[in-house]
This record gives sequence, structure tokens and C-alpha cells, in this order.
Amino acid sequence: MDRGFIFGKFLPFHKGHEAMIRFALTQVDFLSVLVCASDKENIPADIRKSWIEKTFADTSTLDVIAFDYKESDLPNSSESSRNVSKIWAEIFKIYFPDYGTVITSEPYGEYVAEYMGINHILFDMERNTVPVTASKIRSDLFSYWEYLPDAVKPDMVIKVVILGTESTGKTVLTGKLARHYNATAVFEAGRDIIPDSNDFSINDLYLVADEHARRIKQSETKESPLIIIDTDIHITKSYGRFSFDEELVIDQHIYEANKADLYLYLDNDIEFVQDGTRMDEESRNRLDASHREILREHAIPYIEIAGDWDERFGKAVEEIDRLIENRKTDIGNWFTKEE
Repeated sequence: MDRGFIFGKFLPFHKGHEAMIRFALTQVDFLSVLVCASDKENIPADIRKSWIEKTFADTSTLDVIAFDYKESDLPNSSESSRNVSKIWAEIFKIYFPDYGTVITSEPYGEYVAEYMGINHILFDMERNTVPVTASKIRSDLFSYWEYLPDAVKPDMVIKVVILGTESTGKTVLTGKLARHYNATAVFEAGRDIIPDSNDFSINDLYLVADEHARRIKQSETKESPLIIIDTDIHITKSYGRFSFDEELVIDQHIYEANKADLYLYLDNDIEFVQDGTRMDEESRNRLDASHREILREHAIPYIEIAGDWDERFGKAVEEIDRLIENRKTDIGNWFTKEE
């Protein structure tokens, strides 16, 4: 049996890596992928390993191995030099003692193969098949989002939640922001499951919680890394307490799905509009207090937005622009630890 291996940081794993693995699977009978993660990198080897495993979940001739190392002990595995390749070849001999092939897209693949006394297969060193590198993704997530496999995207998305009591413009603002940023919009499930705020049961709220979390998870693999979400699980919990004096018991996976990078809370200083399905204005204002109490209890840090419709949109854009710019600026530290 011809066994082969691929090694790399996969920081992050992208469709170029995926293409190389698929190619390698046609060249050997069994393939191993070694994920090399140093102590200077923020994303653990096990997470990177899971990205590859999920992408190749139906492949029985592949295994993925996580290898944690200290940069004080080993040099950068991506450096193209004979000395570095010689050091890493000794590590690879331990992990792959009976393997006959190494597959890479780099010049150092020849060095590793030479020191191990095995065959090297070069794959698309010019990146013509999939024109992307991990460094390009790290430098501009928005431009290269399409090159991330679906298994990776949920760990990279940027979520913004619009909160507030009834008749404060959450749904309209969600749609407007999504169009402005060409982002994915997740509209509240409650509008579909509970058409009238004056007529629903506690069980309806559990349905809302489940469905809203499902919609958020589904949106994580869409065409944009930015997701604008209309309300979240804390608002659903607030309705449970406000309307039924009951505390909803929520599974952890629902909290995880709802977790966001930015929370914008719309003040109730805007004119109340009764569309026939909303509670009365006095109840709406008491609900506002309930929402804020729940958010405090869960330590959710939100930015309050007040004013007329244009002012709300302008302030929301300002905050989201700041979030995106910070993510672009800090994305290197998102992957690699600061000294």
C-alpha cells in the first residue's frame, strides 16, 4: 500500500488546501494530513483538524493528525530552506515511518522528500487551480470569503445583532443594513411563528428559540462573512419572563448560535406604531425594561442607538464599520498571538 502525507498550518484551511488533498487522494492509497500548530498561534490544532475532517467526512482513506509544537523547539514549518526541512523531516519520520510519498505545493517539499528518502509530488505551486493563500485570507477576509470551505466559515463569521422592544425598527434596520453591506440578513423567527404579540404560548417561545438558532447557523455558510441578525435568544427569554413570569430553559447550543460580535440596542424613543399585532404602547415600554434587565443578567454589552430612522441607520453603520475595521486590523492577531 502506498501511503502519503501532507503537512501544513492550515491557518486557515481553505479551498486550495482542499484541492491539494483531493489531488493527493488520487495519488496514494492512504493519506495523512499533519496539522502543525505552534504555541504562537491562537487557533488550536484541534479546530483546524476539525475543519479538514468535516470537509472530508465521507473519505475513509484519510486521517488528520494534530501536532502541537513550541517555536522555541522547532522552526517555522513553512520556511523553504534545507536546514529547516532537515529538522522537520526527522519529525515526519516519527509520524510516518512507512510512508513513501509527501505531497506539497512548495519548493521545500523536495528537500523534505530528499531527507526522508521518499517520493515528492508537487501540486499547483503557482496556485492556478485555486488562486488563494492563507495569508491573503488573513489580510482580507471579505475579499477571499468564497475560498473558505463551509466547515471553516462558522468560526470566521462576524455577527451583528439588532435588539430592542417592539416598534423600534429592528426588522427594517436589519434589512437596510444587510443591503448596505451586501451581508446576510437573519430575520426574527418570532414574526413567522407568533404573528400576534398578544396571543402566544410559552411553547411557542421554545419554537422561536429553536428556529431562530437554526436560521443563524444556516446563515454562517452564506456568501458574506457579515451577518445582520434581527433579535436574539435574550429577547425570547425576556418575552417568557414578561408574558408568563417563567424562565425559559435554553440549551447551550442555542446560546452559542446566537453569540454575536456586536449588539446594537434600539431605544424606544421613536414613535410607536400599532399595526394590529403588537402589544399596547405602555406594555411595549415595560417590555423594553424587561429586555434590558435580561441583557444585564447575561452580561451582554450593547451599544444603544436612539434618534430618528436616519440617525439610527447612520449610527449603526458607524458601529459596524468600526467593528469591520478592527477585525481587518486585528485579523493577524486573530490567528497569531501577540508577543
